[in-house]
Amino acid sequence: MTARTSPAPTSPRADLIGDTALALLAERGMRGLTHRAVDERAGLPQGSTSNHARTRQALLETAVRRQAHHDAQVLAPDELPAPDGGVRAMADALALALHRFLTDHRPLLVSRYELALEATRRPELRSFFDAAGAAFHGPLIAMMARAGSPAPERHALSLVAWCEGLMFSCAVGSFHSAVPSLDELRTGFDELLRGMLGGGQLPGAPGADA
Repeated sequence: MTARTSPAPTSPRADLIGDTALALLAERGMRGLTHRAVDERAGLPQGSTSNHARTRQALLETAVRRQAHHDAQVLAPDELPAPDGGVRAMADALALALHRFLTDHRPLLVSRYELALEATRRPELRSFFDAAGAAFHGPLIAMMARAGSPAPERHALSLVAWCEGLMFSCAVGSFHSAVPSLDELRTGFDELLRGMLGGGQLPGAPGADA
């Protein structure tokens, strides 16, 4: 997947507009996101959001940038453990990131789903949204390759799909009132990783010899 380059706003006002847009998406949905609503919610002079993002597409791109920024802070893809620490270390790190999302950052999940759905209707947003998310794929593929996966890209996709499915179910789906504990998530990741990396108990897995 090739990332599309785009100017990333770094001013405090641009960040405020993006963060406010995400909050509105989480609370009111896509219909509640307007330039005027962002101005009012952020306490900005009328027209400030339009001056920064003149079109709705530009406003959505601003929201996607901030979504990617916050997602990276929660998931911290650059801090994935070295595979030589064993499956347990990998499962611990992934479980902790997922648990943070499900317990402390659920509105971010809702805003991401709103943006993802809108991207299915806007091809120009689809490429922008995909490019923002591509930053998370590379580190996972590299981690699986270093861990000995015979199909690192396929296994990374399966890992992402498992995480996305679990987050959706526990944030807005039928399991929204039953967030897994950190231990339950760790066990789930351990089972998934052991299945991908050869089956049996790999070094570092619960119950395996040290």
